[in-house]
Amino acid sequence: MSVVTMVLAFLLAVVASVFISRLLPVKIPLPILQIALGAALSVFGFDVEFEPHLFLLLFIPPLLFLDGWRIPKDALFNELKPIMSLAIGLVVVTVIGIGVFIHWLIPAMSIAVAFALAAILSPTDPVSVSAMTVGSPLPSKMAHILEGESLLNDATGLVCFSFAVTAALTGTFSLADATLGFVLVAFGGVLAGLVVTWIIGRLNRFLVKRTGEEPAIQILISLLIPFTAYLVAEHLHVSGILAAVVAGIAMHYDELAGRPQAATRMQRNAVWDTVQVALNGTIFILLGEQLPRMWKTMPEVANVAGVSNHWMLLGYVVAITLALGVLRFLWVWISITLTVFRGRRKGQDQNMPRTRMMAVMATAGVRGSITLAGILTLPLFMPDGSNFPARDVAIFLAMGVILLSLIIASIGLPLLTRGLVIDLPHTDSESSARVAVTEAALHRIKEIISHPVEDPDQMALRSEAANHLLDIYSRRLDYGDNDKDGSTDMWKLAEVERPLRREALRAERDELYKLRKTKNINDEVHRRLLREIDLKEESLSHH
Repeated sequence: MSVVTMVLAFLLAVVASVFISRLLPVKIPLPILQIALGAALSVFGFDVEFEPHLFLLLFIPPLLFLDGWRIPKDALFNELKPIMSLAIGLVVVTVIGIGVFIHWLIPAMSIAVAFALAAILSPTDPVSVSAMTVGSPLPSKMAHILEGESLLNDATGLVCFSFAVTAALTGTFSLADATLGFVLVAFGGVLAGLVVTWIIGRLNRFLVKRTGEEPAIQILISLLIPFTAYLVAEHLHVSGILAAVVAGIAMHYDELAGRPQAATRMQRNAVWDTVQVALNGTIFILLGEQLPRMWKTMPEVANVAGVSNHWMLLGYVVAITLALGVLRFLWVWISITLTVFRGRRKGQDQNMPRTRMMAVMATAGVRGSITLAGILTLPLFMPDGSNFPARDVAIFLAMGVILLSLIIASIGLPLLTRGLVIDLPHTDSESSARVAVTEAALHRIKEIISHPVEDPDQMALRSEAANHLLDIYSRRLDYGDNDKDGSTDMWKLAEVERPLRREALRAERDELYKLRKTKNINDEVHRRLLREIDLKEESLSHH
């Protein structure tokens, strides 16, 4: 079967999975449904052979880049203490604790390979969590902590994984060298992501000023940035994963300076949404496609693991999943108590249900696309040409943990989140921002009509159109009117009014960017109001 046919079949399966999930009378989490469809494809003769590094390149950089780009930056920095304690502290504890546990559980697996498996099991998957809580959304503080954790622990977990694999390949490991190497690789990855995004942003703005902005080209540039950052970092032997994450974060701030057109932003969001759905869905389809083969090879895998009964492998999967859950619960309890609930004693987060929050955050430790993508990059051979030790065992256990954690979360999260009081976002900053952008639009319109034109008829039309707009914005300022103005049959008036509207919207957008740069509003308010302005500007372009 050709690669093209296989890719098209997988994408069709992703599309079908979404429709099936909505048509079923019983709500089944989308990742589990996609895994089942992947298994069905395998029965019909689909057989995918992975090239590990190509697989990592195609899937990981764009997903991490998008996470970094879209995560609310204010929430990321405001909740930095609990996020860092989970994203770095929990990853290190997981690598050491679970690594030792796996080696004790399966002596046939070397300590280096056990550490590699533990490292790749440490990242959590926000896509799976959001899919399972779609009917029971999480409070924003909890969601932001989980989102920030998953963004950073992807990077730290995969960096630790690469060090463990290197140790397995070379047979040597030095804690001091590894610590220094980790710092250098991490710092180099961060620097690579920043530099690549800065250079591309500056060059792009330079060319756009001279040639104009073409939305399709801007979208293509945004799609190329994560791969560029990743490849540059890997070429320099630093962390391509962190480079992709930081490139996404830097992209947000680069846009505050660049300010792309409304059409570019809207079309690009649609393209990236499609890319995200396609990549995440394809990864779960691929996981399902691998399951029948792994099931058939269970006796061989059991032999490599040194157990006589291949059903013991399932027992190992359960034991590792439970160990991960217990360790995560203990760490979450300690970490959140020392960070979030210390603020509660000072009068913050009074309504946050403590025990329920701990349970939800522990249960939300779902393993997914990053774990699968990483474990499949395990080398096939050692430097001497022999097979990589216990590779099939590690892949089998990782896939088993992914499946079991998805099942536990699909049952547990809806139960635990049922009835949670969702904290509504504060509207003070949004209201102030709306007032500020409306005042900016009023000022721009008055500034334009203060400059006379030679044609008296044109001047009269422009004054009438300006007065109409001034009335709309004044009503919005006084009464919060949402632009529900009546339509006019006067074509000439509408034609004159349209450029005035565009100028007013540009003034709104300028003021909005100014408010964001001075940190008077957060990312969520900025994104929501910017989308409203973009929609209004796009509606003017189609009249």
